[in-house]
Amino acid sequence: MLVQERMSRNPITVRPSTSLHEALRVMREANVRRLPVLNEKGKLVGIVLEKDLLYASPSPATSLSVYELNYLVAKIKIEDLMTRDVITVCEDCPLEEAARIMADNDIGGLPVMRDDTLVGMITESDLFKTFLELLGARMPGLRVTVKMREGKGVLARLTHEVSERGGDIVSLGTFWSESLSDRGIVFKVQDIDRQAVEALIQNLGGEILDIRDA
Repeated sequence: MLVQERMSRNPITVRPSTSLHEALRVMREANVRRLPVLNEKGKLVGIVLEKDLLYASPSPATSLSVYELNYLVAKIKIEDLMTRDVITVCEDCPLEEAARIMADNDIGGLPVMRDDTLVGMITESDLFKTFLELLGARMPGLRVTVKMREGKGVLARLTHEVSERGGDIVSLGTFWSESLSDRGIVFKVQDIDRQAVEALIQNLGGEILDIRDA
């Protein structure tokens, strides 16, 4: 799965000369928390986050009058607040690579580029929705988490055994257990009962960590 399959296309943008108040209004109306900043030539020159704008807004504890506040805030432009060194990804970047970049840099969204042109935004919300799909969160079934000895063919044997008993795996994911010699597997299966699943996992030498209807 690539970024272009999950990104938001035609993202809302602002100019460096956009005021703080206007940028906040745009964010709230569009229900977004970050805005790419494009110059007059349409080139990406920065990104501004909602928290940047809120931190720049005056505190209620200030001693300035409302007129002084309005005057000062009106002078604040996005170019004064934006991050100029923007981390981006290309549209054919694997989704998991985009997720790694976000996690490693502690950021919640990435502008998506096609050469020098902004074509989309990929955010943590897009990743969460994909995560729900990968784990079959919106599909009914028996959700099973098992620990299996790491080795070649582990998944093939598991899926074969489920299929042989008439089960249909609707989602499957793997993760490392506490020991690198063990592999954690979480899957959701339909058309097979709990007892049959427990029996096949035992036959495969695995350990059921959790099993429930979901």
